[in-house]
Amino acid sequence: MPLSGMAIAFKASTSACTAQQLWGHPTRDQCQHGFTHLNERKSRKGSAALHARAIPGNLDLDFGDPSWKQKYQEDWDRRFSLPHITDVFDLEPRLTTFSLKKNSDASSPDKWNGYVNKDDRALLKVINYASNTSAGAVCIDPDCSWVEHWVHRAGPRKEIYYEPEEVKAAIVTCGGLCPGLNDVIRQIVFTLEIYGVKNIVGIQFGYRGFFEKGLKEMPLSRDVVENINLAGGSFLGVSRGGAKTSEIVDSIQARRIDMLFVIGGNGSHAGANAIHEECRKRKLKVSVVAVPKTIDNDILFMDKTFGFDTAVEEAQRAINSAYIEARSAYHGVGLVKLMGRSTGFIAMHASLSSGQIDVCLIPEVSFTLDGEHGVLSHLEHLLETKGFCVVCVAEGAGQDLLQKSNATDASGNVILSDFGVHMQQKIKKHFKDIGVLADVKYIDPTYMVRACRANASDAILCTVLGQNAVHGAFAGFSGITSGICNTHYAFLPITEVITTPKHVNPNSRMWHRCLTSTGQPDFH
Repeated sequence: MPLSGMAIAFKASTSACTAQQLWGHPTRDQCQHGFTHLNERKSRKGSAALHARAIPGNLDLDFGDPSWKQKYQEDWDRRFSLPHITDVFDLEPRLTTFSLKKNSDASSPDKWNGYVNKDDRALLKVINYASNTSAGAVCIDPDCSWVEHWVHRAGPRKEIYYEPEEVKAAIVTCGGLCPGLNDVIRQIVFTLEIYGVKNIVGIQFGYRGFFEKGLKEMPLSRDVVENINLAGGSFLGVSRGGAKTSEIVDSIQARRIDMLFVIGGNGSHAGANAIHEECRKRKLKVSVVAVPKTIDNDILFMDKTFGFDTAVEEAQRAINSAYIEARSAYHGVGLVKLMGRSTGFIAMHASLSSGQIDVCLIPEVSFTLDGEHGVLSHLEHLLETKGFCVVCVAEGAGQDLLQKSNATDASGNVILSDFGVHMQQKIKKHFKDIGVLADVKYIDPTYMVRACRANASDAILCTVLGQNAVHGAFAGFSGITSGICNTHYAFLPITEVITTPKHVNPNSRMWHRCLTSTGQPDFH
């Protein structure tokens, strides 16, 4: 339908976006890029009155206005501009001390072309969708017009805003364990030393290390961290929750920390941003830079986060074990529960890569267990035709089928009901009730996956993210994170990536590929 024949109003409230709101409409990135849902509305004259309200709540777009795209992109550029210490302090930069040249030209950055220009940008999206009905379409307006989303390219700058020999840098790892934490710590230390930083410390056991008595700073150097990447876990330790932001900043101020590197997920990023804002409020020259760590791969705008590839690879062991158990038993049912509180990326990718999964259940796609078209009926069919089956579920799947709990963990996350155990019991009861033998083998590899060492792919990602975090801090940025976006490494403002978790799009080609692989029907 042409623009003159329809009227649409966008209302933004990204922080309140649910999986259904994110993916209930073909324009899946409306939540991510500033819009939540569509509503038809007629103007007084009966003609089109097309409006959009972006995340900040102060931008109204009229799609009948030829300049709407320019206004949208100006607002995008404003939202994705990076906070800088010169926003608060009147500072002049100096030539960088970072150079990989070891000859006589090393003292002159102009002689080395390894720096990123401050005006370099990376394009976040590259597919030009012809229609909002295309699989996985990312559209802003009803005509699915091409809109460019540029973000800041990451990397070392030719000019820096800190004197390396005067810098005290601190590293903290927050939240749960994730493959690759030690790789990131190691690279941050290596890169800081190349800049010339001598005073590097680790904060033990997450934000708790800032205020818990008895937890002292851990001096870090290349010699100390040289081989920590050979083991899983965190060399510095992790914990959830922490003190008030003001208490943490009190500690940062007392310790005379100039750079803080926070390695963590969405919650830790929110904490890092709060620390950044409090430092600004107090006019402290402190760069707070986050490194995205979430095994669930649920941080906005990023292709993937470190630990995800390793998790998918390790999940294969559990799936293969479930497959062998199921195939070797009479009417065997292998059931594997994988990580994914609100997103099903691990379950989807593990199902795709294994080729052994018959049913994959994720939080973003609703389903029924009972009834003619339910999951249990399909398992009956599989046992009748194949003699066995393998089921993969994400931990956050099927929560609407379980009794909800209002309890939360130390990070403020709702404690989920155990759908894996519920599914195991439902399968056993169902087949017992119909008088059919079913040998159910249930595997939960969660803690085995979290604690393992990063694989080669994640180790490379961790290396680059750790290095870029240091480059961002020396460039004077604060309140930012670094990620891989559309295959390129970019700096992003933390405020934009924490608005809502990233979700699997049920209309995406990747989910459709998973369904093609498993052969599962629509469970409704």
